[in-house]
Order: sequence, then structure tokens, then C-alpha cells
Amino acid sequence: MSYLLQTLRTKREVDEAIRNTDDLLLVLRFGREDDATCLQLDEILSKTERHLSKMAVIRLVDVDAVPEYVQYFDITLIPATVFFFNAQHMKCDYGTPDHTKWIGAFHSKQDFIDLVEVLYRTALHGKFIAARCPIDPKHIPKYTLIYNDI
Repeated sequence: MSYLLQTLRTKREVDEAIRNTDDLLLVLRFGREDDATCLQLDEILSKTERHLSKMAVIRLVDVDAVPEYVQYFDITLIPATVFFFNAQHMKCDYGTPDHTKWIGAFHSKQDFIDLVEVLYRTALHGKFIAARCPIDPKHIPKYTLIYNDI
């Protein structure tokens, strides 16, 4: 499904997308085109792109092509979805240890639509963190973050 959505392949393209997306939520899916979970997420993203066109812009980012952002956002599990509004990183309390990104695929199209709506409305109020995720906790992927203390 990645052929239905625009893929950003360089750091410059990602930088421009973040800087030049005004008054819309920028959704960046970090992953690989051949990963099964990424393909499942891409299908959901492509089916909702038209419905969310007045609130969000959806772009795919290949983790192998942009290692700078993979390291910056500490993307160790894929797919990871990161949100921006007017070049500001949007965060949400998903009930997981990491509030900076969504890890894994969404359970349904409606879950993704609900999250985009909440983040968009939060951003319109001038805030950059949504206090509560609208997604049912049963639909939120569970994972454990392991920090390597060097």
C-alpha cells in the first residue's frame, strides 16, 4: 500500500515536510515497505487519507534512508508514527511508556481517525500534548522499552 502514499526518502524531504506543513497535522509513518505490520498500517493510512485531508497530511518515511531521524526519535520498533503540527512535535498519553510516538499498527481506521482528530483539536488550542488518547486501551499495542545505560 505504500505506493498510494507519498514516501519521503531523504532527510531534506522530511525536513521540508515538517517545516512546510502549515495548519495541518503531519503524520509521519517510519517503517519499511516490505514489513507486514507496516503494510497493514499503510492500508489504514491510505484508506483514511481522503477523509482526513482537511486535518492531516500523511507521509511515509523509510527508516533505512533517514537514519538521522530514526536516531533522533529513538525508533527501535517499527512501524512508528510521529505527529507534527506547524513544525511542533505533537505528543499524546497513549498509556504506554513513550508519549512521543505511536508504536505498531492501528486496530482500525476509526482508531486512527479518532487520534488524528484529538491531536488536531489539541494543536488548534495551542497545546502540543494530548492528555488522553481516544483509542480503547484494548486496541493499544503493549510493548516494553529497554534502556541501555552506557
